[in-house]
Amino acid sequence: MTTTGNPVLAGILDRQAARTEGEQLLNAIVDFGVLVPVDANGSVMFVGMEGSGPSLPGYTSEQCCRERLPQSAGAVHCDVARLLDIERQTKVATLSVFSPGGYAGIPMSLLHQVLQQRGQRLPEDRTLTLGRSTHPRAVALRDALRDRLRDFPEVHAVWIGHARWNESGMEQLMLHMAIGSQAPEGTADRLMKALLENQPAIGDEEPAIALRVLDPVAEADEISRLDTLGLDTVRVDPATRRTEVVSQEYDQRPE
Repeated sequence: MTTTGNPVLAGILDRQAARTEGEQLLNAIVDFGVLVPVDANGSVMFVGMEGSGPSLPGYTSEQCCRERLPQSAGAVHCDVARLLDIERQTKVATLSVFSPGGYAGIPMSLLHQVLQQRGQRLPEDRTLTLGRSTHPRAVALRDALRDRLRDFPEVHAVWIGHARWNESGMEQLMLHMAIGSQAPEGTADRLMKALLENQPAIGDEEPAIALRVLDPVAEADEISRLDTLGLDTVRVDPATRRTEVVSQEYDQRPE
């Protein structure tokens, strides 16, 4: 299983312990996220479960997604913030999580409850430490954003950082994307697919890549906070349509 997966969740599901270890299952989703399938256009795919209507599927690894949903074109790692953002946009209220040997249906409302119990609106408020990353994969993502961001005019800016979950010790690369409210559905997923399509597969020793989508208006304070952290940032000037890359390696590099 690659580091983009969720081995903690897989263990619970594989041993058919979703009912007896419900709290651990929810915490595993909130702390480590899941792999969400996308189609050839980069749009999130949904499944119908037991006649209960559409459900958002989440897999514990890319291989699990390929085996259980072979019609998908790939999978995007989604943290809890992204899962709840998909819920908000689509009104799909159930997350169906799959491992190679198990399955569980999770009401999205339970993920909200976990965040409330932790006293936080989103995981970054308490459990996440965010800083600049010099990992080669982070630099490659920055360069790919420099080349591709102009193709996604609804994306205002992207911040690339090293994220460490304080409670579990898990480390990831995390991209924060500020995307306008009028953006077509699936914009973030399409951009992620474009960034990763020409890069080598993520190896077992590499950090996972997580994504959080921000509303430039509703989450302006969080965007201001990101700008103070010294993260590598890529944005497009709306007036000139020139790409700006901000990094501690250099003050600014327009394209």
